[in-house]
Amino acid sequence: MQSGYYTSGEFAKKANVTIRTIRFYDKQGILKPSKVGENGYRLYTDEDFGRLQRILSLRYLGFSLDEIMAMPMGDDAENVARSLAMQKSLIQKRMRHLESMNQALEDAERMVDESKQVDWSRILHLIHLTNMEHAVVEQYKTAVNIDVRIALHRRFSHNPAGWFSWLASQIDFDAAADILEVGCGNGELWQHVEPGIIATRRIDVTDVSEGMVEDAAARLGEALREKKREALREKKREAGGRADKEGSGDCGAGTGLCFRVEDCQRLSYKDHSFDAVIANHVLFYVKDIPQALREIRRVLRPDGVFYCSTYGREHMKEITSLVQEFDPRITLSDVALYELFGLENGRAMLERVFSRVEQVLYDDYLLVDEAEPLLDYILSCHGNQGEYLNQRKDEFRRFLQKKIEEKGGIRITKMAGIFVCRA
Repeated sequence: MQSGYYTSGEFAKKANVTIRTIRFYDKQGILKPSKVGENGYRLYTDEDFGRLQRILSLRYLGFSLDEIMAMPMGDDAENVARSLAMQKSLIQKRMRHLESMNQALEDAERMVDESKQVDWSRILHLIHLTNMEHAVVEQYKTAVNIDVRIALHRRFSHNPAGWFSWLASQIDFDAAADILEVGCGNGELWQHVEPGIIATRRIDVTDVSEGMVEDAAARLGEALREKKREALREKKREAGGRADKEGSGDCGAGTGLCFRVEDCQRLSYKDHSFDAVIANHVLFYVKDIPQALREIRRVLRPDGVFYCSTYGREHMKEITSLVQEFDPRITLSDVALYELFGLENGRAMLERVFSRVEQVLYDDYLLVDEAEPLLDYILSCHGNQGEYLNQRKDEFRRFLQKKIEEKGGIRITKMAGIFVCRA
């Protein structure tokens, strides 16, 4: 055996799984060996244990092989750390879900024992709880995809500010004491806003997905606490060892981040509740855009501002060209989002509700010189790429690598910006 490699049998033994399992994952294309020796032996490396761990964990958590196959499997430390954090989050959600199911089962059992009758409404509640398991899995997939897409832009963008920092710089926080974000996703925007701004304003961070709201709250809570601790340490150093105690940032006190589940088509807030509303790459996902815009206008104060971002038709066009050159059957999205609400048609929609609409473009492009992050990004899209790429990942990876070597990197157009809307 070559140094640093394990045969299928050795690999299976060290991982405490059957060799049949390893051969099955190999045959399915979900865990291919890192190398095939001259003698035909299929050889695995330590990095392959990381892939196997993720496969087994996701299988345990309810994912199908097809779903796992469509997910990125990066081996670098950043990818592994991100994967472990997401798996931990999913485990915690499942534990809470199982606790709820256990309590509901105990309540139903006790009711039947005491009354000798069946309360069918409790049975219906149990059915709803059982069906929630699928929602948890879908939420994990959504979180993975969002994280992958953000990571590509973070690593390969030409503009050093990055999208979220630029977006934050376009918002007039001085004129906004009460702020609403609709469609917060994983809450990334607020990691690029100064803690002092957050601590002195009421900011409602909302999404229609309860899972996304939970993820954003967990993610931002610790990140902001660490930023505040660092700011206090710096302040203490400047003050010769004296500094105020760290504030709580509790929404109940009227300032800081507050996390809520809200549908921007049916907001629960009273009229004129906010100085600013933010919708970052959200409106093209909304079923009834005019209704959402009316709701946003309703909750804005008369001098309030609505900031909404979107893409243009040229955005990431080179990625579409690449996948269709490889296989013309691939479509990365069932719907062109910019046709629903984009830089080209968004102003007309907004001017039906707001009297003044200004467009501000973001100057940036990607220069990608690694195949793996680009492959991960493509797999994270909403189209049919999994159907055609899952069994051809290695071939497609080589195709991307060849393109990168020929051109010294793949330049990808970014066409994005915001509309700043006033009453």
